Amino acid sequence: ICTYDERSYFPQKCCLDVHPTEKALVVHYEVEASILGEAGNARHEEKKECQKIIRLRSLNASTDVSALARKVVEECKIIHPSKLAEVEHLLLYLQNRKKPSMEKKEKKPSKPRELLPFEGMEIDEEANINKTDDYIELLYESMPEKIRGSTLILHLARNPDNLEELLHNKTLLGALTRVLREDWKHSVELATTIIYVFFCFSSFSQFHGLITHYKIGLLCMNIIEHELKKYDLWQDELEKKSKAYILFINLFSIKKLIKEYEKTLKKYQSFLVKQEQLLRVAFYLLLNLSEDTRTELKMRNKNIVHLLVKSLERENQELLVLVVSFLKKLSIFLENKNDMAEMDTVEKLARLVPCEQEDLMNVTLRLLLNLSFDTGLRTKMVHVGLLPKLTALLGDDTYKHIAMRILYHISVDDKSKSMFAYTDCIPQLCICSAGNGLKMLMKRALKLKEPLMMKMIRNISQHDGPLKQLFIEYVGDLAAQIKQEGGEEFVIECLGTMANLTIPDLDWELLLKEYNLVPYLKDHLKPGSAEDDLILEVVIMIGTVSMDDSCAVMLAKSGIIPALIELLNAQQEDDEFVCQIIYVFYQMVFHQATRDVIIKDTQAPAYLIDLMHDKNVEIRQVCDNTLDIIAEYDEEWGKKIQSEKFRWHNSQWLEMVESRQMEDTEPYMYGDDPDALEQPDLFYSTDGMMAPEPGLSPDFYSQSYSQNGDFNACNGADGRPATAYGFRPDEPFFHGYGSTR
Repeated sequence: ICTYDERSYFPQKCCLDVHPTEKALVVHYEVEASILGEAGNARHEEKKECQKIIRLRSLNASTDVSALARKVVEECKIIHPSKLAEVEHLLLYLQNRKKPSMEKKEKKPSKPRELLPFEGMEIDEEANINKTDDYIELLYESMPEKIRGSTLILHLARNPDNLEELLHNKTLLGALTRVLREDWKHSVELATTIIYVFFCFSSFSQFHGLITHYKIGLLCMNIIEHELKKYDLWQDELEKKSKAYILFINLFSIKKLIKEYEKTLKKYQSFLVKQEQLLRVAFYLLLNLSEDTRTELKMRNKNIVHLLVKSLERENQELLVLVVSFLKKLSIFLENKNDMAEMDTVEKLARLVPCEQEDLMNVTLRLLLNLSFDTGLRTKMVHVGLLPKLTALLGDDTYKHIAMRILYHISVDDKSKSMFAYTDCIPQLCICSAGNGLKMLMKRALKLKEPLMMKMIRNISQHDGPLKQLFIEYVGDLAAQIKQEGGEEFVIECLGTMANLTIPDLDWELLLKEYNLVPYLKDHLKPGSAEDDLILEVVIMIGTVSMDDSCAVMLAKSGIIPALIELLNAQQEDDEFVCQIIYVFYQMVFHQATRDVIIKDTQAPAYLIDLMHDKNVEIRQVCDNTLDIIAEYDEEWGKKIQSEKFRWHNSQWLEMVESRQMEDTEPYMYGDDPDALEQPDLFYSTDGMMAPEPGLSPDFYSQSYSQNGDFNACNGADGRPATAYGFRPDEPFFHGYGSTR
């Protein structure tokens, strides 16, 4: 029974104070309990001092202190209204009080408190610093009492203001160390709680020597190693029961087996949650202690890298953030990096890229950046498939800068450079900055007339997709460079860049007229007019602009086709020249005006017939497609082409017969009937050689032959035959042309 003042109904004794560390008021009051007899007299009385904490989380510099004081008095029935002025005075003090600081060690990673277990735990008002000795006594009792005692001590240790006083208790840390060393195998909860107490001390550098004195770091590493082995045993046990479950479920239903498997799985999941709490707090304590490089070296000698890399197999993202952060800190030393290389760390990190957890993704990429300084580890990154994953991150503003650095390190190795051809890395590098990267490159290249920089721009222009659209605003600048007097090498790169721009939005006719490029192109088709590299780029440029109907007509009227035939005669031993000139003919036969010029006014079809059986596969491919179109539109040439194909097929057959050196007694190859050779199915197929139907257009060929040079068998970008540009003998995926005749 509480005794209150008869007039006010408030406790007889009530005093107010401020909380030492928090924004809170502490109300101290006295409660009196009485046991009454039958006559109503008090037979036993007992008084107890109590306290109540009123937390003021909304209190800040702009808070109306007077209004808040009235609200506190109204809602807290323990405080008498006469104490309103005192409450207001204390609130004003809290509003202006500076938060006490303590020299804390910088925690890692950036959001450390989110990584710790028991995060929802509040300070237990039952935990009293004056009862520390009582809590220590609980550590000598049964296991439940040990867990309770360590939990109450943890409540005290979580308040930084209590650490100094706990430190001065001579028996506390020794008792905790002894219990942890003796009983950690018996209870995961006990081990986690005690390690958490030491973690609270490890958050401040001045207590690290004390923790080292009790060898808590070494004990934590032993605990982690044991728990990881236990995890492997659980995994093996679960896998065995899973296999047995699958085996018997296919034969017949066994309820007992199913129930046993589900029970084991439930135990495993419960074990996993508790163990990962223990691992998190233990690793975090070690991370704090590793602030001292000498302590970190001791950890390395005890195989800390092995324990961390082994933990990368887990799925708990909070634990993974901590483990990867620890590895990132260790990776700056050569010995630790070598240990990571032996443990296949890159392979384990590859599965984390990408991931939804931003902190985990960020710290994983930074660890990969540290490891990418090693040549062998860079090669592993390519082998485990990180290159396309990193390339995809270039479009994400959050990760693009760190991804770009890793990709740069990978590109240093000659063997890895070729792998970039199979990704969208180069287009992404330009697009990710909304074209600013290309703008800066183009501006510098045109200003300095730098061939190497222009060569890089030309490489960029080879990639399909939205990147090519960025070049439209620069075609005028490139065209202006072609006719200016300057280095031939720079002009070659400008021509090559323009030739790569196979985009429908570009008005080639207007561009050729505005810069008067047709005479330039024609003049540079003459053998000996320039270096072969420049002449070849002119041919490729003509092939690109010939995709446009009006441009093809304009070029045909200028007399470029005879010039191409003359060049073909002069360069007939150079496969690349031959292939690119034939490709120009292929483009022009799609347009009515230029098709008539090629068929009726030139001997181009005759040259194509001569080349249709060339040893070079790609030349044969371009010739066959071009001749099929010519045969479709001109009956006379169609007969000649058909006859030549049959003659070639027949000569091949005769060659085969002669090589067999058939004996007189040998029966006919096709049976006893000598007329079997007259069967029509032995002749060369004449599909597509029939006379054209009225109104038939080149679109007819889109089903069997892709229009505008998009051959299935061609290796070049944009469907044109591949050139030797950029060819290197050690890069087999580029197709080079050599003399085959």
